Amino acid sequence: MTQPHQDPAAADRATAAEPVAPTNHPYLAEIEAERRGWYELVELVRELTPSECLEPGYYRDPDWTVRDLVAHIGTWLAKAEVELMQLGVGTYAGHDLDIDGLNREYLHAMHDQPWTIAWVQANSARTRMLQAWFELTVPSDEAAWWIRKSGPDHYHEHLDRLAAWVDELRGRRAADPAATDKPR
Repeated sequence: MTQPHQDPAAADRATAAEPVAPTNHPYLAEIEAERRGWYELVELVRELTPSECLEPGYYRDPDWTVRDLVAHIGTWLAKAEVELMQLGVGTYAGHDLDIDGLNREYLHAMHDQPWTIAWVQANSARTRMLQAWFELTVPSDEAAWWIRKSGPDHYHEHLDRLAAWVDELRGRRAADPAATDKPR
């Protein structure tokens, strides 16, 4: 659904530019679940103003902003792209990972990036991950693990909290008539 503050033509261009999986792809159902989850996340983020995306409180201890969330998702999408590419060419080494350690590392690496960098990085990482995913022609447990970790399951880990945080931020905005930021 196009928000009133968005350019409908830009939304159409974005949709047209998204990679499309072959109709006989072994992960077609998962691809559709990823697409739905991504756009649900995007819809929530677009309800926020630029300054709200930088407001600490999405998570506490450490404090996360929506920018941090988007950067977190983007870095996992980028990691998945590399792993899926390695699966495709036969150089994959497995997924014995310290997920909490990688989360800390990714948060630290992206923490001071501007909103626009985090947003573009996440979108770019998703596109590249989809391209690598679409090139897989044979299902495997490892590919399925990366798809869940970086895509639909990962989005769903964050959607309820994001929706609650968006509601809270929108409530603050409604209570402050002096707020001049406009939603994206």
